[in-house]
Amino acid sequence: MDAGLSRRMKALEYAEFGGNDRFRIAERELPHPGPDTLVVRVVAAGLNPVDYKIREGYLRGVIDTQLPAVPGWDVAGIVERVGLDTPEFAVGDAVVAYARADVVQHGSLAEFMPVPVRTAAHKPEGVSFEQAAALPLTGLTALQSLERAGVRSGQTILIHGAAGGVGSFGVQLAKLRGAHVVGTASPRNHDYLRSLGAEPLAYGEGLVAAARELVPGGFDAIVDFAGGSSLDSASELLAPGGAVVSIADQRARTEFGGHSIWVRPDATQLAELAGLVASGDLHVEIAATYPLDEAAAAYAALEEGHTRGKIVVTV
Repeated sequence: MDAGLSRRMKALEYAEFGGNDRFRIAERELPHPGPDTLVVRVVAAGLNPVDYKIREGYLRGVIDTQLPAVPGWDVAGIVERVGLDTPEFAVGDAVVAYARADVVQHGSLAEFMPVPVRTAAHKPEGVSFEQAAALPLTGLTALQSLERAGVRSGQTILIHGAAGGVGSFGVQLAKLRGAHVVGTASPRNHDYLRSLGAEPLAYGEGLVAAARELVPGGFDAIVDFAGGSSLDSASELLAPGGAVVSIADQRARTEFGGHSIWVRPDATQLAELAGLVASGDLHVEIAATYPLDEAAAAYAALEEGHTRGKIVVTV
């Protein structure tokens, strides 16, 4: 790192659990690279609902938080420093990462972030930093869910929450695998789902009848990105031998013998996703961008739950 560079950086942090009002812009020490860690100068950071759920304290007992903490796991930026054993990367490389560490402390809503090498991939040329930052958690969640469900060419699958951040990637990735996709969403998002290649269905009363009319023999897989009551109709809509996967409902595993997903960092898969964005085969929907000084407002917009696509903070 340049010897003249300040040893302090600006970051969004919270010192106690609670609501959005706990956020503050603060100065912190720059992170140091561990042996297998990069220090990345953050250009863009992607926001995810899990960030504010951790801040609210809902995930205590699931993942540890060291206060004061900086939120954010999705990052795109430039390698500023490298650890002792990071031969895959060099200073100046553009990277993207799902930089989830074992403890929430040094997140991507900062000018610099420590990034474990195992979570990082090179950002392809032609993919903007904003697109890259919007990709990791949601893209990997969608990809890993489809893999657990065994989605393949010729199958017909039902995706709940298909217009959301994860769901829109799930629809596109399933279509790329050659599957026929039916997706649930509110009516205002039906045209959006059609643009992604899915047949839309409305939530609520009449869903089962409408789905049966579309797919009389049942679905080869049901992939739930919405939670709530989404799996209530799974036994009526699943084909014999079909798979159920959910990111929000343990019944996928306990009742249907499927899988509950907690997305894992995977540099190889992330590089695959970034390559699909670069080739134009995977579209990244960005709802809005905010500067770091307005990151608390960005999280407030995310918490309202009405955005389609990802909210990104630029640093």
